[in-house]
Amino acid sequence: MVEHLASPLSPVFHALGDATRRHMLRQLAAGERTVGQLAEPFAISLAAASKHIKALESAGLIRREVRGRTHFCRLDAAPLAGAYEWLSFYERYWNQRLDILERLLREEDERKASIPTQSPTPPEPKGDDK
Repeated sequence: MVEHLASPLSPVFHALGDATRRHMLRQLAAGERTVGQLAEPFAISLAAASKHIKALESAGLIRREVRGRTHFCRLDAAPLAGAYEWLSFYERYWNQRLDILERLLREEDERKASIPTQSPTPPEPKGDDK
């Protein structure tokens, strides 16, 4: 069955596809942050940070609460469970490929270990030494 292009995972993967947003999520994993605190590590404006935060909100990965004039953000990791489940399907493929690689490397090591090592042959004497 073909997964519909506009699945609920699409916004999550879109949000995770940007390094700035992934860093923001990592910050939020440590606790609540203001928009300014989330923007601080980057050379971006608050408007640019707000766009990143909106992408994270659209994916359901963060919740924003306004207290007075300050916007506080907190992580909502629940949508990551669906992404993890989707990626876990492919884990079997990669594990299988890594198992094959491991087997090939072991066979190569065994082959090399079974080849007798020879001492280097001394050079033949030149014609003058006869």
